Amino acid sequence: MFRPAARETVPAGGVVYVHPFAEEMNKSRRMAALQARRLAAAGRAVLQIDLLGCGDSAGESGEGRWDAWRGDVTSAVGWLRARVPGPVSLWGLRLGATLAADVARDAQRDIDELLLWQPVVNGEQFLTQFLRLQLAGEMIASGAARSGVADLRAALAAAGSLEVAGYDLDARLAAAIDGVRLADFTPAARRVHWLEVAASAGPEPAPASRRVLDAWRARGLDVRAVAVSGDPFWTTVEIAQCEALLDATDASLAG
Repeated sequence: MFRPAARETVPAGGVVYVHPFAEEMNKSRRMAALQARRLAAAGRAVLQIDLLGCGDSAGESGEGRWDAWRGDVTSAVGWLRARVPGPVSLWGLRLGATLAADVARDAQRDIDELLLWQPVVNGEQFLTQFLRLQLAGEMIASGAARSGVADLRAALAAAGSLEVAGYDLDARLAAAIDGVRLADFTPAARRVHWLEVAASAGPEPAPASRRVLDAWRARGLDVRAVAVSGDPFWTTVEIAQCEALLDATDASLAG
C-alpha cells in the first residue's frame, strides 16, 4: 500500500515499512496504519509492502526466505526512490525491524534513517518462542504437549518444513533467523530511532537491547532510544494500540 505525503506539507522523503513475522503481522496492522497516517501528515510518503509468502503477497507462507525478503525490501526502496523526492528511510517492527537493519547495512542502499520498533535482537531466541506456539496449541488441543522445542527443531530439520500455529516454516528460513544477531549488524544509516514498549517501561530499553545500542554507538552510529509504557500490541489477543509509541515516534523523528 502506498500512502502519499499530505499535499499541504513540506515533502520530507519516503519511508518503507517492513512488517513483523507470522501472526504478529496481523496483530500489528492497526498500529502500522496509524503510524503511516502520521508520517504522511508530517510530509513523508509511506510504502507498506507484504514480503514474499506473507499477507497478500505472491507465494505461500512456506516460501518465505530471508534473502528473498531482503530483495523485497531493496526493491521497495528503489520503487519509492523513483517516485518520491528526498531521502528514503526504513521502518520495521519486530523481525521486520531486524530485517530493515540488515538491509541498511549495505551503504549502496543509501538509507537515511532507521525506525526500529521492538526489534528482535537474537534470532535463535525468537525462533524458539515461535516454536513454542506449536506446543501451546498442542496443550490446548490435548491437554499436554506431545513434543518439546528440541523435538520440533529436529522435525523441521528432517522434513525441511514445519507447520507452526497455522504457518508453514521452511527450514532454510528458520536457519537464517537462527543466525541473526542484531549486535553483529552495522547499519549504514544517518540515524537510528529505536523504540520499545513494555508494561512498566523506564527511560531505557531492555538490557539485551542496550547491549546492541552500546555496540552500535561504539561504532559511531547516531542512535536515539526510548522505551514507553504500553501493551505489546503485536501479541495481544485482542487488537490493541499504543498511543505512547506513536507519540514517541513522532517526537524522535521530529527531534
